[in-house]
Amino acid sequence: MSGDGDKVEQFDTLFLSIAQHHPGGASQLLDTFVSFLGRKTDFFVGGQEGQWEKMVMSTFKKHEKTSREQHEADLKEKREKEAAKKAAKAKKEAENAIKSAEITELTDAEAEKLQMEIDAKSKNVTAGTSGEDKTNEPPVITDDDEDEAERGKLKPNSGNGCDLEKYKWTQTLQDVEVRIPLNVTFKAKPKDVVVNFTKKHLTVGIKGQPPIIDDDFPHEIKLEETTWVIEDGKTILLNLEKVNKMNWWSKLVVSDAEISTKKINPEPSKLSDLDGETRGLVEKMMYDQRQKEMGLPTSDDQKKQDVLKKFMEQHPEMDFSKCKFN
Repeated sequence: MSGDGDKVEQFDTLFLSIAQHHPGGASQLLDTFVSFLGRKTDFFVGGQEGQWEKMVMSTFKKHEKTSREQHEADLKEKREKEAAKKAAKAKKEAENAIKSAEITELTDAEAEKLQMEIDAKSKNVTAGTSGEDKTNEPPVITDDDEDEAERGKLKPNSGNGCDLEKYKWTQTLQDVEVRIPLNVTFKAKPKDVVVNFTKKHLTVGIKGQPPIIDDDFPHEIKLEETTWVIEDGKTILLNLEKVNKMNWWSKLVVSDAEISTKKINPEPSKLSDLDGETRGLVEKMMYDQRQKEMGLPTSDDQKKQDVLKKFMEQHPEMDFSKCKFN
């Protein structure tokens, strides 16, 4: 069969060239060919009466059958490809829906940091409010300390930050407070100072003078929640809202010496003192812990199941029996 097909197909180029000269389509092309047979051959008169009709019908029927079989095969292949594509898309949508609904499970380290946040929430430390300029350098962790990795780092001040030569800073898990003495003889106003900050950079100083701070933050801040004021015309007070509220900062800007976050000692507080977001995280952590102890699904597992169930209800035409969702 393939040999016969090859012999026929060798004329395709010729027939296509002829077909291009027949804008009337197949009927015009067929009329020209039949005219050729009648004028140049004995197709109609060379055999018995009616023989040419049998030949024509037999030939047309053969090629009609072949053409229909090929057409059905092409349609079947197209439907299978579309079904496979649709199933793959449905699976991807379901996976994305589950992924978007996931709540990251707290690791032990994150749980420990969150507990620190609970302990620190009620503490409102404003170290250095008296405006005194301490000349003593921050205490450094010595070789007598038990953790070798912490040696050489600064001990945090009472506000879990650091008292440096040019400024002082304190922190909770939510925010960082910075006090920057301007050391001027006049009462400074906003027009006299430069205070610029982005998510990762801080610039503070007196106009026309070298900046007191011009450096990157070690972590990002929330611009819309960050504020600053001038206190008594002598000190700039900055309040920086952290993006990651599960992390203690070891320095205000990257060029500062590190403090030991292991030496941070926040005071205890009550669950009722926490804001809604933090309290929700704590309650979720406690609920998940109880569920694990009883061998029951955590809130994450339940949410995944609810999302998948809803998605399957919205797409009853899909077969999810062979789908695997991690």
